[in-house]
Amino acid sequence: MTAERATVGEISQARPVPPKAAGIRYPGPALARYLSVLPSAAIAMSQYFVIHPENPQVRLLRQAAAIVRGGGLIAYPTDSCYALGCQLGNKEAAERIRRIRQLEPRHHFTLVCKDLGELGRYARVDNRQFRLLKAATPGSYTFILEASREVPRRMMHPKRSTIGLRVPEHRIVAALLEELGEPLLSSTLKLPGDDLPVTDGAQIRERLERELELVLDAGSCGIEMTTVIDLTRDPPEITRQGRGSAAVLGTR
Repeated sequence: MTAERATVGEISQARPVPPKAAGIRYPGPALARYLSVLPSAAIAMSQYFVIHPENPQVRLLRQAAAIVRGGGLIAYPTDSCYALGCQLGNKEAAERIRRIRQLEPRHHFTLVCKDLGELGRYARVDNRQFRLLKAATPGSYTFILEASREVPRRMMHPKRSTIGLRVPEHRIVAALLEELGEPLLSSTLKLPGDDLPVTDGAQIRERLERELELVLDAGSCGIEMTTVIDLTRDPPEITRQGRGSAAVLGTR
């Protein structure tokens, strides 16, 4: 990590968390629409934390968790590529993800969990599925499972009542989830018109600095997305081959 990047991170982390995190309500829909048509200079820029990929700074993780709890939308690194994340119950931030990525209503959001115990709170998992999950986590996989009652219906697939879940193998994500105390509602940071996910923190800031509350920059984490496996099928069905090997589940 260069001295210049470290300096940027130290300066950025000193900025205050969003107003909602301090107990102040965000503006209502009418004011939000008004702000959306103001010149770009009138809209707050995102915070930018340069975080160490192997030994993430605790103070930055605490501020990141506070931003998420305060209603913020963040970009963060994972074991496959960068992702957008917010609280599960944050309807406004989830809609912002839909708008940024231009997602269709049937798109599966993903709950990023710290371990299988947490994953089991948000999905209905039988013994067959659990054995497969245990063999493949943590890792670069997203699993489609039937959502439990802990998941708001608006976050489920509208017809199948399913949701994506995953347990990444990444130190920053693990530490952030531990600090947050709950899963992150997430989606791959792949922007409309792009063939590949955005993999550079500075580029994310440049392109989305007025769309996000925070960019967590840990350097490049790759451009290969997770392997998506539908565990509601028997046998399990790979719906997208990505970074995770199919061999771990004995599927082809």
